[in-house]
Amino acid sequence: MGNNNFNFEELKEFCSGFDNVFVSIIYPDDSLHNFISDSVYQLTGYSPEEILSLPYHHYSLIHDDDLPEIKKSLAELENDFNKDSAELIYRLKTKSENLIWVNEFLRLERSVNKFSINRKKSIIVKIDSIKRNELELKQAGNNLKDLNQSKDKFISIVSHDLRAPFTTLLGFSEILLNEQDLSEEEKSEYLQYIFEASKSQLNLINCLLDWSRLQTGRIKVEPVRLSVKSSVSNAVAPLTGDYVRKNISLKIDIPADLYMNADERLFGQAISNLATNAIKFTPEGKEVVLSACRFKEGMIEIIVKDEGLGISEENQSKLFKIDQKFSLVGTNGEKGSGLGLTLVKEIIEKHGGQVWFYSQIGEGSEFHLTVPEAKNRILIVEDDITIQKLYHKIIANNLPNFEIKVAANGYEAISVYKDYLPTIIITDHDMPLMNGVQLVEAIQKKESNRTVPVIVISAKLDDELIKKYSKLGVEKILPKPVEHQELVQYIRACL
Repeated sequence: MGNNNFNFEELKEFCSGFDNVFVSIIYPDDSLHNFISDSVYQLTGYSPEEILSLPYHHYSLIHDDDLPEIKKSLAELENDFNKDSAELIYRLKTKSENLIWVNEFLRLERSVNKFSINRKKSIIVKIDSIKRNELELKQAGNNLKDLNQSKDKFISIVSHDLRAPFTTLLGFSEILLNEQDLSEEEKSEYLQYIFEASKSQLNLINCLLDWSRLQTGRIKVEPVRLSVKSSVSNAVAPLTGDYVRKNISLKIDIPADLYMNADERLFGQAISNLATNAIKFTPEGKEVVLSACRFKEGMIEIIVKDEGLGISEENQSKLFKIDQKFSLVGTNGEKGSGLGLTLVKEIIEKHGGQVWFYSQIGEGSEFHLTVPEAKNRILIVEDDITIQKLYHKIIANNLPNFEIKVAANGYEAISVYKDYLPTIIITDHDMPLMNGVQLVEAIQKKESNRTVPVIVISAKLDDELIKKYSKLGVEKILPKPVEHQELVQYIRACL
């Protein structure tokens, strides 16, 4: 190794303790003494011998996008006689075609006259995690910058919208106060303007408050198990006057056995906003349909479809964005805040769902949203294993959206009840230790604020037994052996 004092054994020992560092020592005029530490294999998958056989050693592995800049930096270093070190960051291609970020600390040992290079020493450190964090921080910074710009634009838009209605409110109020000779017809017309402007302003403020509370976490999403059909029906019920006045047919096509995990108030607000828009932009005599189905495993899809004006391609990109407030006048001149869809998106995403839409000018729009499905749960209480399996098969074949749990007796049913929280209980009456009546009484004591439908199946039905169950609120009692379809009908009737 000539006159160098570098101890290779010490270097190898140093590198052996690390799997994210390798050392390179290259002699431009004496390749026999070139050295790459064994730890290069852990980083690149190449052995030291394979690296040294490459035309430019480890530089031959540099990613093509990084290579021009690294070549330029190396050339500048070698040609500047006043410099002898550099720090380089680039990506290496491993033998398995993966990319890793590395940081190279390079030092040149020049001849006495500095015109030639005797030796190049490098320590190359893998910095994947550091670089990833750096890129994530940079992306987060860019996102925050974009968010601030969006919010600035949003505040500017909202500030304008908050002021705009006051022109109408103050202007027509002043006329009503100061003009004594107005006809009743004129007064009624001006009051209608004031009413519409006030309603629009209140809607805007409510949307702003709810959006702000969701953004800051002051409104908590508290999902509970809800019937999709009932929740959608309740959400659109207050809109009855709107679609009756416009002679619009509002249809709800949702199966009764669909259940979801959702915050009832917030979900209702999202559906109400979508239905309001559908009615607003649908001409008289047309139709609005709200439907739902299973979208994919664990999710329910709800669709609000109208036969309205549709949204142009140019305007479609403005929807759901706080910095591009978009609002159209309805077919009867109805106005909106322009924030309804932004609020819908925020609500549904807080539920872990998504919102998307399809629209065509003159043909109407379809808004789709997804929410988590809440599967129905059945607890079967039966001591006969053969009958357990029979009930399980009947339910699984006819009601695929049900989860099924089996308890061999009443005591076992009570122990699993609290954690399982069944939708429906199917129980035999004649069981050892605890019969069906005692089981129902025990459950009702535990759940004074929750009524779970119970289906009782018994081989010894009589009037006295039916009266006992009736007093406990159990009306669904079947004889044993049970008819398959009758059991399915009873289960569906409990939903």
